[in-house]
Amino acid sequence: MLKPGDHVITTDLEHNSVSRPLRALELAGVITLTRVAADGEGTVDPNDVRSAITAKTRLIAVTHASNVLGTLQPIAEFARLARECGALLLVDAAQTAGVVPIDVQALGIDLLAFPGHKALLGPTGTGALYVRSGVDINPWREGGTGGDSASETQPREWPFYLEGGTPNVLGVAGLLAGIQFIQERGIDAIRAHEIRLIARLWDRLSELPGIAIYGHRDPARHVGTLSFNIDGMLSTDVGNILDTSFDIAIRPGMHCAPYLHKALGTSPEGAVRVSPGPFSTEDDVDRLFQALVEITS
Repeated sequence: MLKPGDHVITTDLEHNSVSRPLRALELAGVITLTRVAADGEGTVDPNDVRSAITAKTRLIAVTHASNVLGTLQPIAEFARLARECGALLLVDAAQTAGVVPIDVQALGIDLLAFPGHKALLGPTGTGALYVRSGVDINPWREGGTGGDSASETQPREWPFYLEGGTPNVLGVAGLLAGIQFIQERGIDAIRAHEIRLIARLWDRLSELPGIAIYGHRDPARHVGTLSFNIDGMLSTDVGNILDTSFDIAIRPGMHCAPYLHKALGTSPEGAVRVSPGPFSTEDDVDRLFQALVEITS
């Protein structure tokens, strides 16, 4: 989508999947880039995005929910700002697709990207990009298609225009199974379950001394992710102890979100991230809490 001289607005919440390609284009001198900071609770103020808009702003690229803090962003407000200045809105829905209802028309989203292996419960190496009708975008790769073998370049017919090469058929079949499970269980029910587990863990962690929890607690603006640190301990050490001594898997470190951890003051060690899913239980949360009691004592 981007051409030489274009300006892009993004945030310090972004995963490296968004930050790195934008930074690479900036370093190559193709685009100019503004990175808007979230507040202390992990929410980006639309007024800060408005202040960053220039006459050359072509794209606003934002995450729907932080993969570190779980905080949901005001996507509809960002979309309104994009429309006002003639820019496009690209939303990273890695943390929300499958657990938060997303109406691309109602929210005003131009492009929505998401992997299949997160809340959609599909295999790694799967995902999708929604492109609103009328958006001018070039294919990122060209290759074979089954529908038009005569064209010397990538056929303009959608979706083949953006689907060069042999598709990952087995992966897509696995992704379909995950989506069918979510449809049967219900997105709202899955999210309520995950939020309930996070609230239970947050309440328990608040009882322990020396625990720093990041982000806000408002369940209406949150997905099932919680990050924290223990005073005097590296997140990687906590993760290793939970893994080897308690058979509990969490994600320590920087979570591919270096700009956010710099803002939180947790760089370069990062934090301990807990992200329960539809198959997690209250007993799992209680086991984790008891393990942390032993670790902190």
